[in-house]
Amino acid sequence: MRTGPSQDEIRRQNLGALLRYVHVHGATSRAELTSRLGLNRSTIGALTADLAGAGLVSEGAPKETGRAGRPSLVVRPESDRVYAYAYSIETDRLRAARVGLGGELLDRRELDRPPGLLVDEVVPLLAAAVKEMQQSVPAGSIRVGTGAAVCGMARRDDGLVRLSPHTGWSDESLTTRLRDELGGGLPVVTGTIADLSALAEHVRGVAAGYHNVIYLYGDAGIGAGIIAGGRRITGHGGHGGEVGHMVVNPGGRVCSCGSRGCWETEVGELALLRAAGRAGLSGQAAVLAVVDPAARGDANAQSAVRQVGDWLGFGVANLVNIFNPELVIFGGTMRDLYLAAAAQVRSRLNSNALAACREHVRLRTPKLGDDGALIGAAELAFERLLTDPLDVG
Repeated sequence: MRTGPSQDEIRRQNLGALLRYVHVHGATSRAELTSRLGLNRSTIGALTADLAGAGLVSEGAPKETGRAGRPSLVVRPESDRVYAYAYSIETDRLRAARVGLGGELLDRRELDRPPGLLVDEVVPLLAAAVKEMQQSVPAGSIRVGTGAAVCGMARRDDGLVRLSPHTGWSDESLTTRLRDELGGGLPVVTGTIADLSALAEHVRGVAAGYHNVIYLYGDAGIGAGIIAGGRRITGHGGHGGEVGHMVVNPGGRVCSCGSRGCWETEVGELALLRAAGRAGLSGQAAVLAVVDPAARGDANAQSAVRQVGDWLGFGVANLVNIFNPELVIFGGTMRDLYLAAAAQVRSRLNSNALAACREHVRLRTPKLGDDGALIGAAELAFERLLTDPLDVG
């Protein structure tokens, strides 16, 4: 009867652990890897040789050292040669990037997204952006797959976009269409922009080192990426985090989802623009056209910001009571609104959230900015490689 993992399984696990460490932390000395991974020097040397032989890392002397004696060799991810493609499919724009091992953005493209653009029109545009970037990829490079971040509800197992009311998509097989268009037989994985932005900030952004995080992402609607105990919480099927459809005002406006009084009807960009007398506009530029005058003392803009900021704090207080996070991050248009109404959000949080839940929570904006969705989508694509570096091809 088998009592434990085989030597090959242990070796693969150790290879994955070493590659993951270098992917997250960048160039790392053998001495640090020995200490951090709890393995001896000869094992680290053998694992590094295996990864270098596979073209995933390289070894060399440190660029500078102030220590006497022979310096420890440094292991570096092959960021230029090992990469994933990443997409961010947003309400008003499409973005594509080539992201190297280690999280380095190597190349990118951005396109405006006209209203009403269907999946069959979006996918060829994204594929064309990849073909452009492919022309500058070094010979012998290793592509591990593709990740896509999408506004709306994306099913975890197959990337089916179940609902994206602000784009008109419903039950669209995005992953399948992207895979067919890109070719090559490599996997395409999908998640929501909020969830993948949270992942990126947790791995290499403002949330690094925190284990309980809520990332609020706003465009036309609102979604959340939730990390609890260091793990992403996506729910059964991957549809968790739809905090924009948390009902906060039962007598409020009808939401695009068909319910009434959802949080996004009170704090989304459309709510802000409506309160400022700018109904019919949309997008970050329109939001800034309210937020900037408010900062300069425009009374009408300030009233709109106060109204929406109060509802923002109301919802954040509910989320803090439920999830007890260490950090709440405001991304997308939520960043602009939070910066304009930070004092009001904190005031509402102090009055509505339980002291035990609120006293340690920090409110922040993303370190990675808009790149979080692309970097998070790439992280999703790299996961198979990081789990088993010998099983990618």
